Amino acid sequence: MVKIRLTRLGAHKKPFYRVVVTDSRTRRNGPFIEILGTYNPLKDPSEIVLDMEKVKLWLQRGAQPTDKAKKLIHKAGL
Repeated sequence: MVKIRLTRLGAHKKPFYRVVVTDSRTRRNGPFIEILGTYNPLKDPSEIVLDMEKVKLWLQRGAQPTDKAKKLIHKAGL
């Protein structure tokens, strides 16, 4: 199954995330199919940058977003 989920980047106690499309069986920071955007929770307010066209395309193809990814997509305006 294809999922839309977050991969963690950044240093210790300074998280930064990429929103990616990946196979559900791969590890969290493993190989991915495509990068859809970024999420920076440390900025105030938190910064969400998503390519909404790509998100719509992958949702139409049947990709399932995780709970956190679903909240970020909703906040970004879809």
